[in-house]
Amino acid sequence: MTTAAELDDRVRDFLAAHPPAGTERTAFLRARFDAGLAWVHYPEGLGGLGAPRTLQAGVDAALEAAGAPDNDPRRIGIGLGMAAPTILAYGTEEQKRRFLRPLWTGEEVWCQLFSEPGAGSDLAALGTRAVRDGEDWIVTGQKVWTSSAHLARWAILVARTDPDLPKHRGITYFLCDMTDPGVEVRPLRQLTGEAEFNEVFLTGVRIPDAHRLGAVGQGWEVARTTLMNERVSIGGMRLPREGGMIGPVAATWRARPELRNHALHQRLLELWVEAEVARITGERLRQQLAAGQPGPEGSGMKLAFARLNQEISGLEVELLAEEGLAYDDWTMRRPELVDFTGRDAGYRYLRSKGNSIEGGTSEILLNIVAERVLGLPPEPRDDKDLPWKDLAR
Repeated sequence: MTTAAELDDRVRDFLAAHPPAGTERTAFLRARFDAGLAWVHYPEGLGGLGAPRTLQAGVDAALEAAGAPDNDPRRIGIGLGMAAPTILAYGTEEQKRRFLRPLWTGEEVWCQLFSEPGAGSDLAALGTRAVRDGEDWIVTGQKVWTSSAHLARWAILVARTDPDLPKHRGITYFLCDMTDPGVEVRPLRQLTGEAEFNEVFLTGVRIPDAHRLGAVGQGWEVARTTLMNERVSIGGMRLPREGGMIGPVAATWRARPELRNHALHQRLLELWVEAEVARITGERLRQQLAAGQPGPEGSGMKLAFARLNQEISGLEVELLAEEGLAYDDWTMRRPELVDFTGRDAGYRYLRSKGNSIEGGTSEILLNIVAERVLGLPPEPRDDKDLPWKDLAR
């Protein structure tokens, strides 16, 4: 197994052969992937070296110190945090070699076609249909709340392939080309005024069976891998101390002494400590992950992330008083990524309301933690064994 010292030597040799100042950005990223320095815990030939995941931070730090470009991880977060580990876990060798490299370099952006107007919290009730037609599948349906659909080349998609089976068993997982005929993306304007999300209409979209991920009918199992990775990527993202939402509030507190009072000070201290606990817990969780196989603990991290963001942004608005209510940018924009820290307090307060919905609602995540972490009895589910076609809709 590759050691930390061997990785240091490999990084040094790589930088000597590909000096960041003299290498075009995309060429540098491709070379980094091919050298096994993209995801060191992934297999050789797929961006990694089969090394311990904990060594990735040292590689990233050494390359950053040398002035190397990164792959803009926020822009391609769905690909990195959700599509990649799922493809690694369930993809064929051809799929892994086709998709992982351009995904990691950012040459191909990904989105997630899971939620539907009638299947959000109960995702397994989804009704988008995929019907086999020779070597292809014909897909028709509607998806909603799709981040980055207006930018994406590829999508991870779950669709109903057998309506005669119970809802969890008749689902299959696909990789969908967003440029194919029949794919229509429409913006959804949200509380902040921007259109960060989309609804996607699929009308007779032809997907080759070679782009099926996992076996026919295995889609729920594959989707659970995606969802667990999604919750880790949302709630367990790597942050420095005072990274994320707590940073702007702490900065305002230091810079604006006239705004302070004892009650606000106590609340800020409590939230600062909670944010730091969540940050350190997230770091420990990442170190425990096996490649592509996170556990239900990520649901707890995502729960904490949503609650903290909403409480911190509420404190920030209260601290700034009437200044905190100001939010002038109601322009209908189509952002490439969510910018929490680069906007004003009013934006953060409004946008954080979505944190308890996206990536799984807090209510559903509480059930997951109760049942799969704490071992409590599950809630009654009368429809679990009924054929999907017989469910009330």
